[in-house]
Amino acid sequence: MKSITIHNLDSRLAALIERRAKEEGLSMNKLIKRLLAQALGLSPQPRQNKKEQFEDLLGSWSQEDFEEFEKNTKDLRTIDPQDWI
Repeated sequence: MKSITIHNLDSRLAALIERRAKEEGLSMNKLIKRLLAQALGLSPQPRQNKKEQFEDLLGSWSQEDFEEFEKNTKDLRTIDPQDWI
């Protein structure tokens, strides 16, 4: 197996790699090898379900948020015949 050294690694990138390795319980070496393999198409990308893919964009509501929305939009479900004249 070949070993490589990466010189002048940006400190922000190094910090992200360290943090992610800790979060995933991996050594930095194993994490970097996995990321490289994924980036180069040598291993499958981790799959996310549809909800996980868009949750940061859509967010999610608590039951309290939902109930408040329902209360505030209740009158929008009523049809007033005068609106159609």
